[in-house]
Parts: sequence; structure tokens; C-alpha cells
Amino acid sequence: MSTATTAVRDLSGDLARYSKWALYAGFAILLAAPFIGLYPVFMMTALCFAIFACAFNLLLGFTGLLSFGHAAYLGAAAYATGWLVKEAHLTPELGVLAGTLIAGLCGLVIGLIAIRRQGIYFAMVTLAMAQMIYFVFLQAPFTGGEDGLQGVPRGKLFGLIPLADDRVLYYVVLAVFVAVFLFIIRIVHSPYGQVLKAIRENEPRAISLGYDVDRYKLLAFVLSTMLAGLAGSLKTVVVGFATLSDAHWSLSGEVVLMTLLGGMSTFAGPVIGAFTIIGLQNFLADQVGSWINVIIGVIFVVCVVAFRRGFVGELRAWQQRRNGR
Repeated sequence: MSTATTAVRDLSGDLARYSKWALYAGFAILLAAPFIGLYPVFMMTALCFAIFACAFNLLLGFTGLLSFGHAAYLGAAAYATGWLVKEAHLTPELGVLAGTLIAGLCGLVIGLIAIRRQGIYFAMVTLAMAQMIYFVFLQAPFTGGEDGLQGVPRGKLFGLIPLADDRVLYYVVLAVFVAVFLFIIRIVHSPYGQVLKAIRENEPRAISLGYDVDRYKLLAFVLSTMLAGLAGSLKTVVVGFATLSDAHWSLSGEVVLMTLLGGMSTFAGPVIGAFTIIGLQNFLADQVGSWINVIIGVIFVVCVVAFRRGFVGELRAWQQRRNGR
């Protein structure tokens, strides 16, 4: 075996070892969060947006499709879950499941229209369709219009576990987040995920190899919208309401920022980006008011200029340079 091959394997082993320890440390912090002074509702909200960002990263980072309307699926699931739990009196797990499926159905319909477009045309079609969904929520009688859908009860999980306790609900949300995180890792490392990467890197070559790229991209789009819907459904159960801001185009911009800030095409990057943005919005909003949007904008500019790979991407590149030396 050549020296170069051995060095590459040692480098890959070191990076994998660092990544595992970082994941274990992050999971330990999440497990202990309610007991170390971190506000459970804030942590649950951040975890919901972390699921949202991971879902978006599956589409952008690993498939190469930029959707400007992903908030529509989060909002659709949020409203569906809120109405079903509050008005139809479904249990929270059935409401979340129904909201996820409705988001997936919306993704399927929009995906069939948009998936044959590429680049900016795909992005514009998704934005236009998302705006149509937003105005449906604005005008529909069951959504509450500008007031939103208020007073959604948490209920009992499976009719047995009361979710009114913040700590109980926190660990339910954490379990869902971990399941989604592992599910995305499994997808990316599967043969299907390798085809998605091939489409992202060189779509004409993937076509020449005989892959039906539209079918692969449509499935990735639907999976991403379903996971985004899962995030919206959980968020409604956590905070007890669904509003127009859940489906607004600005939220679609925020999830792009979360993904780029943490590190596109990485697994932990969108999670770190989501916690960073939600943390800034929660802890600085009272101090600086509407200036928080300016601060987030400055952070985005700095990220694009100085940290083009995002936090995790830059850390990975630094580790590779260090181990290479």
C-alpha cells in the first residue's frame, strides 16, 4: 500500500473520529438542556427549525435544488395540525402525521410542476407557488386570517403521555429530531443518495448513465417537503398556534441563511445555523428590536465573504489542512 493512500486513510479516520465526538457532545448537551438552565420552549422551537433546515439542506446541499418557497410546506403542515388538533380533536401524533402528509402532498403537486425547471427558473416557480399557498392561508376562514390559528392544545401523546409539561414535550421533540437527523444521514449514504450527489455535481452525466433524474429529484423534493412539514407540525404543538409568518417568504429566506451559515452539504451545519439564527432572534430582539434583521443581514454578508463553506465547512477544511500538514 502506498504512503499516499495510507495518509488519506489516516486523514479520513481522524475527521470521522472528530465528527463522532462532536456529535456525541452535541447530543449530550441537548439531553441535559432542560437541567442546565436552557429554556425548554426555546430549545424545542430551535429543534423544530433545525429539522426544517436539515430538510432544506437535503434538497439544496445534497441535490442541488434551490427552493425559495419552502416555508409554504412548514406553514401548510402547521395550519393543518393546528386545525385538526383544535377543531377535529385529534391526538397530537395523528395531527402531526396528517400535517406531514399534507405538506408532502403539496410538495408532490408543486414538484410535478417545478421539477423540470432548472436553476433560477426552478427557484422562481417554487416561490410563486408558495406565495399562492400563502394567500390561501390569508383568505381561508379556518386559518384565522392575520390573527392566525390560536389556542392549539398540546393534548396527550397516544392518549397517555401528557404534553403540557415542557420537559416531557421537549424529549419527544428531541427524539423526533434525532430520528430525522439519522434518517437524512441514511438517505445521503444510500445508493439513492449517491445518485442525488451525482445529479448535483453533473446532471447531464447522470442522464447519460441512464438515470431518470426528474424522478430522483421529485422524490428528494417530496421528502424534503414532508420533513419541513414535520417541523411545522411540531412547532404548532410546541407553541400552540400557527400564523401567517409560518408560510411567509421571509421564512424561506431564513432557512437558506441557516443552511449557508452552518454549512451546506454537511449534516450538523444546518442544525448549528438554525440554533444560531433562532438564538439571535430570541435573545437580541428585546434589546435591539427590529434592528435584529440588520444584524442577521450583516452576519449573512460576513458568512458569504469570509466563511463561504459555513461554520462546519470551514472547520472541516481547517482540520483537513492541519492533518495534511
